[in-house]
Amino acid sequence: DSTGIFWDNDSLAALLALELKADLLILLSDVDGLYSGPPSDPRSKLISTYVKEKHQGEITFGDKSRLGRGGMTAKVKAAVYAAYAGIPVIIASGKATDNIIKVLNGLRIGTLFHKDAHLWGSAKETGAREMAVAARDCSRRLQALTSQERKQILLDIADALEANESLIKSENDLDIAAAELAGYDSSLISSLAKSIRVLADMEEPIGQILKRTEVADELVLEKTSCPLGVLLIVFESRPDALVQIASLAIRSGNGLLLKGGKEAKRSNAILHKVITSALPDKVGEKLIGLVASRDEIPDLLKLDDVIDLVIPRGSNKLVSQIKESTKIPVLGHADGICHVYVDKSADLEMAKRIVLDAKMDYPAACNAMETLLVHKDLQSGSLNALIADLTSEGVILFGGPRVSALNGLDIPATQTFHKEYNSPACTVEIVDDVYAAIEHINQHGSAHTDCIIAEDVKVAEKFLKQVDSAAVFHNASTRFCDGARFGLGAEVGISTSRIHARGPVGVEGLLTTKWVLRGSGQVVDGDSGVVYTHKDLPIESHNC
Repeated sequence: DSTGIFWDNDSLAALLALELKADLLILLSDVDGLYSGPPSDPRSKLISTYVKEKHQGEITFGDKSRLGRGGMTAKVKAAVYAAYAGIPVIIASGKATDNIIKVLNGLRIGTLFHKDAHLWGSAKETGAREMAVAARDCSRRLQALTSQERKQILLDIADALEANESLIKSENDLDIAAAELAGYDSSLISSLAKSIRVLADMEEPIGQILKRTEVADELVLEKTSCPLGVLLIVFESRPDALVQIASLAIRSGNGLLLKGGKEAKRSNAILHKVITSALPDKVGEKLIGLVASRDEIPDLLKLDDVIDLVIPRGSNKLVSQIKESTKIPVLGHADGICHVYVDKSADLEMAKRIVLDAKMDYPAACNAMETLLVHKDLQSGSLNALIADLTSEGVILFGGPRVSALNGLDIPATQTFHKEYNSPACTVEIVDDVYAAIEHINQHGSAHTDCIIAEDVKVAEKFLKQVDSAAVFHNASTRFCDGARFGLGAEVGISTSRIHARGPVGVEGLLTTKWVLRGSGQVVDGDSGVVYTHKDLPIESHNC
């Protein structure tokens, strides 16, 4: 005001925070925080931690917002004033209704101002960027190799794994002792090495011509396959996932950043060392970076200009958090609510085998059955037999409204059909027919993997065509939805996305396309000098 004590609401808030000796001041804005330039400029980057000595002369402020009086300039001035007086300050978006709660829960939101920021500043952010840039540079060198050279890298990695089996096992034993995990058995390393050799023997994926078109005379257009660039994979599963993911990244020519679960820290570290040590110098060991701390993930998720795809493998919470925290495309699934529908035409013995396998082969897998649907005509006899088999195997059952209402079964009612148990438990419900089963799955499922058991082929075809999931099976366990079982060599995960890859994601899911036009001096010149033919040409297979 005219006295000069404060000039807008932000400076007033800073003065009040000092007067109250507040633990934290949150200034809300109409953007996510302080950017290096105008937020509308795609080159501007969100600054997670403001360092006065670094950022004061670098930031370019855009036009003042239509909201409030002082704009971002005033907010920064107030934040610096409060921070250097001892009150930490965060500038965050007020448009997201839960941002204040996220800040109080310790999540990294907006821009932090702190008097000691110059001591730790943006070191982690710089390290994350350097790691991602190095992976991109190495991936381009990998792509420049011949097909045979890339194949040899995979074969060398397979040999290195087998040569270091005792060392890998000893590090894994330490993880087991610390976290009481299930450890490697003697056959796992050889199995992983075998899967890498299978990948190496697959058809070269990079530079494949997918389509050839004669655009005009002596002007030929080719659509070719090429790597995505740099992948960030965050996984909570067993460390053997690291080997599968790394080998797929190399086969597809991508750079890779990996963050595994802390319970397998030693196993991940030794596997990473063995694999990167097998990479030739002309590619560089920084092709595959291992992220040491979970604290680095927020910085990596901001690097949408360097990292091309994020694939989270883990819990619903992990996947959801990552999707909410990045502008980088995310490939994966949050839930694995898989169904098995037993039609009235089903062979009962076949149904028993499939249902038990789908649930109990590995109950914690994302492709395990979570809901069993049974045709209403089977509720008197076959339903009882299926329930008896499941309970005899220790499966805990929860019923939908129709099943829980049946006398004699004593099955408690489920609270929701949208339930992924990840354990020996499942929901059971009765449906009128295949159309009711389809409607139930499309409404309550997660578009992962769903199966029909039926001898009536017409009914089965209706199910396969109308269930909107990444994988639909007829008379086969949902557990077959797996990259290795599909013959993909390995998988980085299973995607329920509708754009790009869907289902088990192998090498093909880690590729994109580029257009190559080969001419002889043609120019457009208003299209006056070009006679377009747009003729399909035969594809000439070659490896690069």
